[in-house]
Amino acid sequence: MIYVDISAAVHSKAGIGRYAQSLAQALIQAQPGRFALFHNGGGMANGRFPAGIPRRTINLGYKPWRTAVLLGQLARVPFNRLVPDAALFHSTEHLLLPLRSVPTILTVHDLIFKLFPAYHKKLNYWFLNAAMPLFCRRADAIIAVSQASKQDIVHHYGVDPAKIHVVYEAAADHFRPPDAAHIVRVRQAYRLPEQFLIHLGTIEPRKNLSRLLDALLALRRDFPALRLVLAGGKGWLFDDFFAKIAALALQDVVIPLGWVPDEDLPAILAAADLAVQPSLYEGFGLPLLEHMACGQVVAASHSSSHPEMGGQAAAYFDPQNVAEMTAVLHRLLSDREEYSYRQQLGLAQAAQFSWARAAQETIAVYDQLL
Repeated sequence: MIYVDISAAVHSKAGIGRYAQSLAQALIQAQPGRFALFHNGGGMANGRFPAGIPRRTINLGYKPWRTAVLLGQLARVPFNRLVPDAALFHSTEHLLLPLRSVPTILTVHDLIFKLFPAYHKKLNYWFLNAAMPLFCRRADAIIAVSQASKQDIVHHYGVDPAKIHVVYEAAADHFRPPDAAHIVRVRQAYRLPEQFLIHLGTIEPRKNLSRLLDALLALRRDFPALRLVLAGGKGWLFDDFFAKIAALALQDVVIPLGWVPDEDLPAILAAADLAVQPSLYEGFGLPLLEHMACGQVVAASHSSSHPEMGGQAAAYFDPQNVAEMTAVLHRLLSDREEYSYRQQLGLAQAAQFSWARAAQETIAVYDQLL
């Protein structure tokens, strides 16, 4: 039995949670009967996974479980009794179960904690900085979600590139162009402004939203009705961002929606005038694909993995250059011909990525180890 760790899917709605859920679902669909699920603590969300799939759990919360796994790795204490029938174990987040005589695979999403230590909580930084080099050494194979992440792993940890397999994520199936009536309903339900930029993702320093506020101020000279809508929960270290909104008197201009249900999200993305992803670093950059799959054009930073995902469809800028960011946004808001051209490119670009393909490429890594 191949075990897939879905802990992130059970406990989080953010990027890694989406990855764990979508991959596990695609694997089960591709080869029913071959997979089992594992997660720590908490309950299984109903409807996320087919009934009858074998699963094992351990009743420990997030922090105690992470500590136990790291100590088990350091002491070389195997946890085989938790998955006694495992032929292979795949950790879909940055936590590698210590197992003896069972091949293990670790998905590495990013090395943000290494590249931007100031943007992490101290305890989380300490854990990842101590654990990730060890996990990368102990894993029999590593799946990186982008070439950018693979290069970071090789550069910072000296891992043999042949051990690292790049498998791209994809937008979930419900990300597709919504009909006009759905957009109207969502506009009314969420009281969306007439003209707005949309940012999809958690609110945290790495997302570079502070510079986006500066660009927004400049844009409002020519587009006085323009607002910024934030779709996504609060991550961490976000107090400075909200303090800046207050200092600039933008409380009525910046609209944080928090986490948005999946059934409403595509219509909110499509209702916007433009999507903006100004992040300083992304291991994958899934929101780019989600925007494009809904028919929305994306202006994005040229950093890390973004060009891999956005291809020729996205319009890029230097994330640390507010003037350049402003100019790209201004151009796309003004030039509807370019907007329409990029919209069609975006739909085609997003269609190149699929979870069925990700599942097949992941299964190939499993079979190579087995």
